[in-house]
Amino acid sequence: MALSQSVASELLAAFRAGEGVDLIRESVRMVMQELIETEATEQIGAGPYERTDTRTTQRNGSRPRLVSTQAGDVQLQIPKLRQGSFFPVILERRRRIDQALYAVVMEAWVNGVSTRAVDDLVVALGIGTGISKSEVSRICAGLDEQVTAFRTRPLHHTSFPYVFLDATYLHVRRTGQVTSMAVVVATGVTASGGREILGIDVGDSEDEVFWRGFLRTLRERGLSGVQLLISDQHAGLVAALDRQFQGVAHQRCRVHFARNLLALVPKSHKDMVASVFRTAFAQPDPTAAAAVWDQVRDQLAQTFPKIGPLMDDAKAEVLAFTTFPRSHWAKIWSTNPIERINREIKRRARVVGIFPNEASVIRLVGAVVNDLHDEWQVAERRYLSETSMAKLRPDSDTGPVAAIETGN
Repeated sequence: MALSQSVASELLAAFRAGEGVDLIRESVRMVMQELIETEATEQIGAGPYERTDTRTTQRNGSRPRLVSTQAGDVQLQIPKLRQGSFFPVILERRRRIDQALYAVVMEAWVNGVSTRAVDDLVVALGIGTGISKSEVSRICAGLDEQVTAFRTRPLHHTSFPYVFLDATYLHVRRTGQVTSMAVVVATGVTASGGREILGIDVGDSEDEVFWRGFLRTLRERGLSGVQLLISDQHAGLVAALDRQFQGVAHQRCRVHFARNLLALVPKSHKDMVASVFRTAFAQPDPTAAAAVWDQVRDQLAQTFPKIGPLMDDAKAEVLAFTTFPRSHWAKIWSTNPIERINREIKRRARVVGIFPNEASVIRLVGAVVNDLHDEWQVAERRYLSETSMAKLRPDSDTGPVAAIETGN
């Protein structure tokens, strides 16, 4: 492929200036950027500012992408499109995650906390001769800078009517002992129906103090416009929500509640109870859903008395989704969307097993969710349609909502 005249001129000027190692890195950047622009032109059907009959969409700015090469790290610009998505074939979508996983494993290995499985993985990665501490530090520093920028970025650019919160647990080595630490993730649905990762953090447990600190940072970064918080009913989380988002509607995850409900039922009756319980969520409007809930409660309480008080206490929060547009119900009545993120985190973390420290957890988890966030930004479909999200505007009457209440 012949380079464009402008790129060739820049390379020639750099050669004449004799910039040494920087020249090699800049040459790699220019060539890779030219390949990306060429591929984008082929997909769009027209170059920048070019008018053609074959054009299928238009450029809409670009997003930065740091790529590690043998010549060093180079900063590339990936074109964004008004319709559809674009990602160049010369880059790997999971490169950031692979680097993070590599860095975490190497850090464990260098610090002498690796196992035979980690040593085998090192060989599988092609590092059979080992790696220096300075190399690990260089990789970690670059990744930490990216993850920190992502975790602390402002959230003022839009409102987030729906916010999902959940936690998973990973094993971390601390002061010579292996402990289980909570990794919390917050995601949000934007006013236009898109999705974003809002934040991640690591703590000793899901107590109120930890959750309150995490939620406070989200608000300080500009999280606003929240109309519904979707989570399980962990006491520490609910208490923190009550302090930081007082008066905001709270959706208690129907999946988690169903598990609590079935725990009161003999195994032989679980399928029947689950089927009856689900009928409350197949109704066309809030009034019908509330009526069926009461009918199910009375029916089940006759055989299983403990179910009655449980369903009475949880009714407002489990049915909070019914005060929002009907087309949103299946997307907001549980934490399933964020559970899928937790499974991806677990899948990546399984390779490491035991993390050497908290910083390595943030590094890998941050890379995982950062890549997911990037993919959501270029996805062709929104999580919820922009038209349906317009129904959440202040001039739309959605009726009363269930405020957050402390529970078990």
